[in-house]
Amino acid sequence: MAKNLLIVESPAKAKTINKYLGKDFQVLASYGHVRDLKPKEGAVDTEHDFAMKYEVIERNEKHVDAIAKAAKAADDIYLATDLDREGEAISWHISEILKERGLVEGKRMHRVVFSEITPKAIKAAVAEPRQLSHDMVDAQQARRALDYLVGFNLSPVLWRKVQRGLSAGRVQSPALRMIVEREEEIEAFVAREYWTVEAQLKHPDADFSARLTQLNGKKFEQFDLTNEADAMAARAALKEAAHGRLTVSEVGSKERKRRPAPPFTTSTLQQEAARKLGFSTSRTMKVAQGLYEGVSLGSEGNVGLISYMRTDSVALAEDAVVELRQLIARDFGAKALPDHPQAYKSKAKNAQEAHEAIRPTSAMRTPREVASFLNDEQRKLYELIWKRTVACQMIHATLNTVSVDFALPDASGGPAAFRATGTTVIDPGFLAVYEEGRDQKNAEDDDEGRRLPRLAKGEQVALADILADQHFTEPPPRYSEASLVKALEEYGIGRPSTYASIIQVLLNREYVLLDSRRFKPTDVGRAVGKFLVQHFTRYVDYDFTAKLEDELDAVSRGEEAWVPLMERFWQPFKQQVDEKTESVDRSEATGARELGTDPKSGKPVSVRLGRYGPYAQIGDKDTDEKLQFASLRPGQSMHTITLEQALELFKLPRKLGQAENGDEVSVGIGRFGPFVKQGSTYASLKPEDDPYTIELPRALQIVAEKLEMLANRVIQDFGNGVQVLNGRYGAYITDGEKNARIPKDTEPKDLTEAQCLELLAAAPVKKGRFAKKTAAKKTAEKKAPAAKKATTKKAPAKKAAAKKTAAKKTATRKAAAKKTAAKSSGD
Repeated sequence: MAKNLLIVESPAKAKTINKYLGKDFQVLASYGHVRDLKPKEGAVDTEHDFAMKYEVIERNEKHVDAIAKAAKAADDIYLATDLDREGEAISWHISEILKERGLVEGKRMHRVVFSEITPKAIKAAVAEPRQLSHDMVDAQQARRALDYLVGFNLSPVLWRKVQRGLSAGRVQSPALRMIVEREEEIEAFVAREYWTVEAQLKHPDADFSARLTQLNGKKFEQFDLTNEADAMAARAALKEAAHGRLTVSEVGSKERKRRPAPPFTTSTLQQEAARKLGFSTSRTMKVAQGLYEGVSLGSEGNVGLISYMRTDSVALAEDAVVELRQLIARDFGAKALPDHPQAYKSKAKNAQEAHEAIRPTSAMRTPREVASFLNDEQRKLYELIWKRTVACQMIHATLNTVSVDFALPDASGGPAAFRATGTTVIDPGFLAVYEEGRDQKNAEDDDEGRRLPRLAKGEQVALADILADQHFTEPPPRYSEASLVKALEEYGIGRPSTYASIIQVLLNREYVLLDSRRFKPTDVGRAVGKFLVQHFTRYVDYDFTAKLEDELDAVSRGEEAWVPLMERFWQPFKQQVDEKTESVDRSEATGARELGTDPKSGKPVSVRLGRYGPYAQIGDKDTDEKLQFASLRPGQSMHTITLEQALELFKLPRKLGQAENGDEVSVGIGRFGPFVKQGSTYASLKPEDDPYTIELPRALQIVAEKLEMLANRVIQDFGNGVQVLNGRYGAYITDGEKNARIPKDTEPKDLTEAQCLELLAAAPVKKGRFAKKTAAKKTAEKKAPAAKKATTKKAPAKKAAAKKTAAKKTATRKAAAKKTAAKSSGD
């Protein structure tokens, strides 16, 4: 057995490191976090200094046992999890588990960190271990406790006031607020008309255009021409004054330098991968993780190709810079090298400068050399990281911008002028390797690469035409993944390691959806976002969230204790939760809207958020015994739907006519979407079918297809619950509780009952929640005949007892809430 045990987080990393350390080391993986808070109320004890109750994560129990077994035989234990707070916390949890099991006495425990998985970095880390940083562990524990307390206390408020099953996160909620507020800006935006004027010029060397910059003796601004009549009048006056030519009044030339972007941080990598590769943030991090942990390079074995990918630092190791400069001199020439290495400083608050930027572990491993060992996504991301890192140590690009002004001094109404600009690259410098992407283009981007003919002051250029173009101002764009990450970083919300998970949580909870790769809030997301802004303003405030991140950073540096931080957060938060639980009206919380009055009934029409999504309602529950309901159509929002659009929804269900057998045929929308009904048969409409316009022949065709499918589903029925059925993935045998595959060489229609029973007996038991439901249903069916009589007799008594219990629980909840509110206000 090896004398030394080294523990990392992932098996891929363990495999790469194992070959670097030799037979004296055993390298095992924890498979991420090994312990977490118990998933029930009270796991953070707010009455006793926020003591936290942990348990081993079930899926990782076997990995923890393997670590414990190896630790028992080892002399030295090296905790080599990631170098951020999460990694520090994982190392601490492992050490605590080993202490609880009595496996550390007489052994030496070391903490080692490295930012790249290379033989040099691993051996250096093992040679210079340190102790666990309890300040970093405290910061991670405080973050986990905060997230737990917010989730366990705020989510039930959302269940009661908005919709069951919702949840609120401490960091996700401000991100949701950003997306919702941007959507509201877009909806409130009123487009303004404006016109631009451009001269089309002909020159022997090249045709080009010039923008109007002066009109009627004044600088021409965007909204100087706001309608077609004025634009056409200006165009006619300019054409008349020009007499077919424009005269050069001024020629200007300016040389400027553009400096390379710094090497990648987590945030900038996610942004650039989204812009240039179309990767989601989670995809970027997954691919980067694989490149960091190691990729097999043939005879070299597993090699870590990039440094640690969760960082907000733009610093580079000295030996990395030396290697980069050697590569640049070799491949691009000495002229591409600046006199001194380029140094960068992070703009991010609380950047951990002790870390490194994301870079190749060896710049000498060019994308071309490793491409054959990488899959397509790995190749693209590695090339992006390699190019950005190489470019950051290259000389600046030198650009020349030429501007040419054309004067029309005799134009009616006052002097006018046009300007043409163009930018050419004198020395590409770092642009020979890499250019940073942008979310939105500007005028400078349009001019770049545009070369103007050589012109001199006083020269006349032929005018081909003057064009006036209509435009409308556009609302701010919805957030893309890149721009949302950038905004989160600018506001100081979350840490580099959390951006991908923030976005994924919002998508998984269906608070937002991606529409043309831009975030659009759903009605549920808007309801949650607006509820939190209105009633928990402080906790979704950008500055408050950023300040809390600053305080957590201070804890990680040992400048602040974590328990006082928790107390400052907890007391006012709990008081507000108790108050809002009692005071907020559900209709207000869900964003219900009154749209107007139904012309047929004279009753109010409103839109609301229900258990299964947004719906329209005719009538008032307080005054009307019978209310009418209709689900909103896909793409409709309760925040933008009009009265006319809502009334259209109540045209369903529609009666289409009768089938040949006399069954009535109708179409409607149910819980599972649009459907057509013939007699007692229901069939879902296809995506291309519209329930509001579908006609009888098409509806009958859909029902016929459903009936044919049902008829063909049963291949054999033995009358005892055992059937041979056609399923989604082919034929199979079932008895209602278990399913069995049919051997490849066997015809389903030729199976005997005995063969089916034999195959069912050998089949595995169904797993998961559906299996449990099936088993419970079967059990209930068996018990039903015997219990039916007794149940009938006991039903009234049970009903009364249930009412009494519910009333008692409600009274207890109210009393507890009052008691807590009184205690909080007293504090």
